[in-house]
Amino acid sequence: MKKLETNLYEIRTRTNETFLRGIYFQIKENRYYITHGFKKKTNQTPKKEIIKAKQIRNNTEGDK
Repeated sequence: MKKLETNLYEIRTRTNETFLRGIYFQIKENRYYITHGFKKKTNQTPKKEIIKAKQIRNNTEGDK
């Protein structure tokens, strides 16, 4: 698990040469929302994926 910023985290796994990743955030104490997943061959999280996750988080938090 990697903290990307406040209440935005990334979980990763690796298969062969590909990293599989999911970005998520906490809704309540024991509830989490996975925004999306993607594949990446490098170790750095693309900024466009973080922006996408933040937009989903902001839209979801508005629906509470």
